Amino acid sequence: MKLTVQGLEAFAYTGGKPFDPSLPCVVFIHGAVNDHSVWTLLARWFAHHGHAVLALDLPGHMRSAGPVLRSVEALADWTLALLDAAGVQRAALVGHSMGSLIALEAAARAPERISHLAMIGTTVPMPVPQALLDLALSDVQAAIDRVVMFSFSTLAAKPSFPGPGTWLRGCARGMMRQVVAHGEPQLFHTEFSACNRYVGGLDAAAHVKAPSLMVLGQFDQMTQPRGASAVARKLGAAVHNLPCGHYPMQESPDPVLNALREFLR
Repeated sequence: MKLTVQGLEAFAYTGGKPFDPSLPCVVFIHGAVNDHSVWTLLARWFAHHGHAVLALDLPGHMRSAGPVLRSVEALADWTLALLDAAGVQRAALVGHSMGSLIALEAAARAPERISHLAMIGTTVPMPVPQALLDLALSDVQAAIDRVVMFSFSTLAAKPSFPGPGTWLRGCARGMMRQVVAHGEPQLFHTEFSACNRYVGGLDAAAHVKAPSLMVLGQFDQMTQPRGASAVARKLGAAVHNLPCGHYPMQESPDPVLNALREFLR
């Protein structure tokens, strides 16, 4: 589905169903150097079970026109503008990693418009080592490899998404390289810097009115679960800890789906 947001073309995957803004809407927000495809399984399930679905490509990512936005706050405003463009008055937000920060900030900025807030693979704040930011400027492919190495707890989870035995690290590496190739050369550095600079998350949580859920990977080395405890308390969030790494949607797809089904019921 193509929309015009802040004067530029934006793309959202609707889960294989025509978008109907009169249905309960779920908005999926991907993480840094990712795209809408990380949400395919979840987007399709909700679209085929009574929901309107928008799995976004953020600005400058694959099918959404740039420029890339350089702060979580700007991305939250863009997400709310996309709801306007889609004719959606109220929506549930589901965000992964950087996308979870965007969802949190959007829910704080427009609390009456957000029905539910789900944060997956998150910490608040979300600091990024300076060594990784420096590597992103000197050798982005090496930076991608490093992130992928720390993002998964196993070489091939069973079951996994897209299917049992899938090479999760290879898929993630390929996706990130493709997103960088289609976007700005310094996309990796820009987005990981945005995560690093976002320091207002705990204050934002105080303004969120929606019920909240956190889905965390027990073996996540990118956003370690203990870093989510403070924001979970602020939000009064339900917390699901799963035996996986930074991408629960890929390593533990069925438990993530079940948690979101119960949460959004």
